[in-house]
Amino acid sequence: MVRITKVHTGTGDTGETSLASGERVSKSNPRVDFYGTIDELNAVIGMVQAELERVETHHDDGGPRATVRTVKNSVVPKISLIQQELFDVGGECAFQPNQVPEAMTVIGEEQADRLCSEMDDWTQNLEPLESFILPTGSPLIATMHLARTVTRRVERGAMKLRELEGDEAVRDVVIAYLNRLSDWLFVAIRWIAMILGEDEILWLPLGKRNQS
Repeated sequence: MVRITKVHTGTGDTGETSLASGERVSKSNPRVDFYGTIDELNAVIGMVQAELERVETHHDDGGPRATVRTVKNSVVPKISLIQQELFDVGGECAFQPNQVPEAMTVIGEEQADRLCSEMDDWTQNLEPLESFILPTGSPLIATMHLARTVTRRVERGAMKLRELEGDEAVRDVVIAYLNRLSDWLFVAIRWIAMILGEDEILWLPLGKRNQS
């Protein structure tokens, strides 16, 4: 278990930081940028959790909203687990690939496959898309779109690190997990909108907009 007794050390005042191995590098180092963006993503997903908690559980007349309970029961535990897994990924990627301690538990195919299974369960109830969805809607939906796009940025950072350091820089399963997480968020957005009765705002191409 990590034990933190002091946050401010002053060692980063000159623009350097330490990788988990202790190696000193610039804060602009691609690996630092990568796991820093994972931290950013986790913070945005924390905002998703906050928005989930803010969704009203009762109607104005006091009656319970069963649909909200359905969404919270399904999504909150899954989002909480994803936050834990992103911390696992960030911790792993704070090491150079050949320096990850053998005793450190890292995510595997089981976690990546679970995301696919959950997506498949939700997709069974969704209508096929006829256009792209605009990243907007209720505060919950809009924040989930933000998380989805930041996930794609994390994924791009992983590939950039591979291009700089080689394929061993980030494990294949981490790349797969991040790719599936963005898809997972997209499907979750659609499923939540359907359950809560929210409209999906579709992109209307310019030619069709000019006709209206």
